[in-house]
Amino acid sequence: MTELKIKRSDAITKGPAKAPARAMLRAAGYGDQDFAQPMIAVVNTWSTVTPCNLHLGALAEPVRAGVRAGGATPIDFNTIVVSDGITMGGEGMRASLMSRELIADSIELAVRGHSLDGAVILVGCDKTIPAAAMALARMDIPGVVLYGGTIMPGHLGDRDLSIQDVFEAVGAHAKGDIDDEELDAIERAACPGAGACGGQFTANTMAMALTFLGISPMGAADPPATASAKSKEAERCGRIVASLAHEGTTARTFISETSLRNAATAVVASGGSTNAVLHLPAIAAEAGIAFSIDEFDALSRTTPVITDLKPGGQYLAKDLYAAGGTPLFGKRLADAGKIVDAPTVTGKTLFEELATAEETAGQKVVGSVDKPFKETGGLRILYGDVAPEGGVLKTAGYGDGAFEGRARIFESEEEAFDAVTHGKIVEGDVVVIRYEGPKGGPGMREMLAVTAAVAGQGLAGKVALITDGRFSGASHGFVIGHVSPEAAVGGPIGLLKEGDRITIDAEGRRINGDVDWDARAKEIKPRQPKKMGGAFDKFGRLVSSASKGAVTIELPED
Repeated sequence: MTELKIKRSDAITKGPAKAPARAMLRAAGYGDQDFAQPMIAVVNTWSTVTPCNLHLGALAEPVRAGVRAGGATPIDFNTIVVSDGITMGGEGMRASLMSRELIADSIELAVRGHSLDGAVILVGCDKTIPAAAMALARMDIPGVVLYGGTIMPGHLGDRDLSIQDVFEAVGAHAKGDIDDEELDAIERAACPGAGACGGQFTANTMAMALTFLGISPMGAADPPATASAKSKEAERCGRIVASLAHEGTTARTFISETSLRNAATAVVASGGSTNAVLHLPAIAAEAGIAFSIDEFDALSRTTPVITDLKPGGQYLAKDLYAAGGTPLFGKRLADAGKIVDAPTVTGKTLFEELATAEETAGQKVVGSVDKPFKETGGLRILYGDVAPEGGVLKTAGYGDGAFEGRARIFESEEEAFDAVTHGKIVEGDVVVIRYEGPKGGPGMREMLAVTAAVAGQGLAGKVALITDGRFSGASHGFVIGHVSPEAAVGGPIGLLKEGDRITIDAEGRRINGDVDWDARAKEIKPRQPKKMGGAFDKFGRLVSSASKGAVTIELPED
């Protein structure tokens, strides 16, 4: 491999003045050959707190081997993960979205602080995935993101289980449909080992999106966490990042308006998580690219859902892998002209990668644009007097038509969850959960505990839920999140009262309230922001609107 004439790492390895730095590096086990090669950060989000990231420590070894085989020097760093599934429904969930910013910041500080030449970032649970892409886009260095893979399903009798089933079992238990023993059995069986949550929830949605963005190698995300093929993909990622570093090919080569639109198309065509509506604009902002949330709506109008994946469908990520994986899914989109060719980190273009797709005979997971599982895409952006800056409706399971009902007002997730589990929500209600936005939360918690409890009581699609917070990728039903402006900054969602009539028109992309808004604005003032101290208050001060990706970097003026 040809040595670069000038490397970023020369700033710590070359010249007499850098003898102290080299002395420290030698003490850590590095030598002259290591200094001569590109020096690559192997950034790991390994942790024993969650199965999503449990195996990433071991997965780093084949990554290092690949980096060395590619003629580069691996240097290990760690950063954090906050488990969405564990923190869901509690105060800890406020830390989830905040962790995205901290992870991106910590990667930047470690890499730039040590003048490294590239990075391969190992990710698992939800926020680690966009954070890795945000860091690479911000630094514009050679880099690759490696997703640790999906968990395998749990089994209870002849039934496949995911974490979604556990959350929904809580609602069924509260209703009395299942007893303590059955709830306990579901809990114990649902998560059999390492890997991220198994449906087309946020982790698998964003892993797929980064593949179409071009910064994860085609097919590398697909093998489940425990599959033998995952180690081979890890070694391949190490070789790829070494090659990129030798070439000097940086992340913004791949992150473009075209690839962002391809990634958004993959999200809507797979019935993916609404969290992508936060994360892709955030990645774009780090790359200095304007990418409006309206892109998701425009794409949903012309792009059908062509996978039958949970939470709106039947199958799990391991079934998609067995059917032909991301390459098969992408080829169906390419053949129909729904995505555009673009460069990827492998050195091949997106279409060159998709040309090798193989379909498993008899598979039922991936359809086609001509024969979709749903005629329109899985996300819609709604506006109206309740959401002047937009809200996100997920339609993969429900939410195609219209909904009208009386507002049931809750000032926190806990209040809403208590009402649902005690049978106080009935068919036709519009559950409004506010002061859970990026600033008001602070942290924009996900409402899976509420939506799952609703589903577990048989009310999914029979009630609507509206929040300035978020919904989990595992949420399904008539759910609208990211309502902006949020209540904490004076948004109209904060002016609603119990019993107000709310009308939702999914086809017309409108969400309105039968309210005298001017009178309400004089009557009701936003509550003072919640003070939690430390990183929580800092995030609340800095964070942008959800309609801008809920980022903490400075955004250009509109």
